[in-house]
Amino acid sequence: METHARSIAKAVSYRLLGSAVTSLIFYALTQKATLSLGAGALDVVLKLAAYFVHERIWAHINFGRSKPPEYEI
Repeated sequence: METHARSIAKAVSYRLLGSAVTSLIFYALTQKATLSLGAGALDVVLKLAAYFVHERIWAHINFGRSKPPEYEI
């Protein structure tokens, strides 16, 4: 099981990359740096929270996980 800290670290690194792409797309479409930086910042906050919640929900779902071996005493 992943820790909350690991889920947060993964979410932050993924969002920084994704938000940089969002900012570049906004800049390419509008040629306005402040608008593209604002969109990127908003993208970080909203999607970081969504990703963290998504990760924590999946931490409780057993789909695709192998069962731990059962030991007999």
